[in-house]
Amino acid sequence: MPVTTIEGHEIHVDAEGFMTEYDEWTEELGKALADAIGVELTDDAWGPIRFLREDFKAEGGHTPTLRRVSTVGGFDTKKLFEMFPKKPAKKMAYIAGLPKPAGCV
Repeated sequence: MPVTTIEGHEIHVDAEGFMTEYDEWTEELGKALADAIGVELTDDAWGPIRFLREDFKAEGGHTPTLRRVSTVGGFDTKKLFEMFPKKPAKKMAYIAGLPKPAGCV
């Protein structure tokens, strides 16, 4: 796996830049990842990011889809598109330090 350095931390990533090691992620790193893709992490935006991380671990290493974030996590889909424009599931997974969700192009 390729290794890259962000905010002084070496992290393992896949070919698309998604983190591959769950335990390497921190909220500080999540902020740096969000900055890198032009997403402002407001207090509201942290809710879905934390949900993704908790759900990923609880579901045996599967990154939640947008539908799951909305239905199980209770986050409004329209609001998710406002906070993470264009491809919210992909952007949330990237910021949360998780693999790209299945079905994302």
